[in-house]
Amino acid sequence: MHKGRDPGELKERFADLLRSVSPEQIAMVEQTLIEEGLPRDQVMRLCDVHMSLFQEALDRDKPLAPAGHPITILMAEHQALLDIADRLNQACKAGITDQIPTLVSQIKDSANHYLREENVLFPHLERHGITEPPAIMWAERDKIRATEKELCSLLGQPGADPTGVSSALYQLLSSHFYKENNVLFPMAMKVIGNEQWPSIRQEFDQVGYCGFTPRHILIPIRQEPAHAPSKNVTGQFEFDTGSLSLVELQGILDNLPFDITFVDKDDSVRYFNQSKDRIFLRTKAVLGRKVQQCHPQKSIHIVNQILDEFRSGKRNVAEFWINLKGRLIYIRYVPVKDSAGQYLGCLEVTQDITHLKDLSREKRLL
Repeated sequence: MHKGRDPGELKERFADLLRSVSPEQIAMVEQTLIEEGLPRDQVMRLCDVHMSLFQEALDRDKPLAPAGHPITILMAEHQALLDIADRLNQACKAGITDQIPTLVSQIKDSANHYLREENVLFPHLERHGITEPPAIMWAERDKIRATEKELCSLLGQPGADPTGVSSALYQLLSSHFYKENNVLFPMAMKVIGNEQWPSIRQEFDQVGYCGFTPRHILIPIRQEPAHAPSKNVTGQFEFDTGSLSLVELQGILDNLPFDITFVDKDDSVRYFNQSKDRIFLRTKAVLGRKVQQCHPQKSIHIVNQILDEFRSGKRNVAEFWINLKGRLIYIRYVPVKDSAGQYLGCLEVTQDITHLKDLSREKRLL
């Protein structure tokens, strides 16, 4: 098939085999192809061909999970978002301009849907060795976001026709959701244990939902009572400059006026504080996850460059600042080393400095 053979011909030749293939086998085939050296972008380009080849095996009507389950929520959002994209496409074709801004706003409201997948579901899949299918879905997501951005740009241009872009967006969403519903989600149901889904649902709730999320599916799911190990809160941590209890230390870290995330020497996320006004989402599901898997494919080379230069001592800081929803966000990465200079990991510090850049003169009174 990758050499250009006609999928229709292959369907006839391998009909019995194709009918018996499971969603998780399809995903593992794609992962193995990449591990054997096939470029990820080529596998991603051929994903639609893969889906058409296995369509008969994939088209099943049986629900994957009960109401309230994270997978059921995601699939319901898929349908709602696809309906919105379809209405937008029809409105663009018919020139019904008064409906378009509202529909575009609803599509832009999908951020939490993607955040729940990327920061909660994907880390759980990665712990079970499923790494490439989530990476491919994330790369497709970048295309969807770029198309949404192009659509918004066109709407700001008088006389511009957004029909072509709205149609492209609908096709992207339709293809993307089909792959997730029929391959990624069935695989998640197979590899993630039943006892893990209640905690995944809790993290879904913490991230939040979209305006188009059907409220009737957000019913609680049953959770067995957990017996968490008790923490030792009586001991003191002795430092060169004083001592702190665990409660005091956690209180200090969570009340810092900025977000911190620590990535250890093996590039695994080990800790993040829970500051009151956290800027970038962090979920407990990312703990233990490789930091490279927390970033879109297009920026991984920058992440690796920073970490490699920290390890070698070539770099002692990496700084960035971005505009985010009208706020100026300052991001600083520094290497963490012990007293002997051995590399322990990397600390990310993120701060909203909007008000700081406007300070002038002095303030000496409360």
